[in-house]
Amino acid sequence: MKALTDNKKAFYEYHILDKYEAGIVLVGSEVKSASGGHISLGDGFCRVENGEMWLKNSYIKPYEKGSHFNTEDRKDRKLLLHRHQIHKIQNVLKDSGITVVPLRAYFSKGKIKVEIATVKGKKLHDKRQTIKERDVMRSMQREM
Repeated sequence: MKALTDNKKAFYEYHILDKYEAGIVLVGSEVKSASGGHISLGDGFCRVENGEMWLKNSYIKPYEKGSHFNTEDRKDRKLLLHRHQIHKIQNVLKDSGITVVPLRAYFSKGKIKVEIATVKGKKLHDKRQTIKERDVMRSMQREM
């Protein structure tokens, strides 16, 4: 699996509850741009509308060699999940403080996939603990 992008901000700001692999509906110029690494999931989030999962506010740079058929860079993109997975996510979203964010985009068997997760926001002391653990790991690796 070739990783296209990671959402590092999500791992810092949220507790990851469940992960799902979803296909994403893209047009040709979006696929070429994304395969070149011109994709960002940092501000993206997912929402269930009419029984379908949508990725909102993610950025895919318009393809440089494309024509006037290029699409908008921050349009809503449909995610492909099984119906039972969407229902499971909907039931979890009924709890307060839970949301769905994209974690990473990657190639799998020639298709672009997006890993999404149900998450719960961290408090300030949790973020400090994450920073402390990361610093301890770095110092241990330096000593080795």
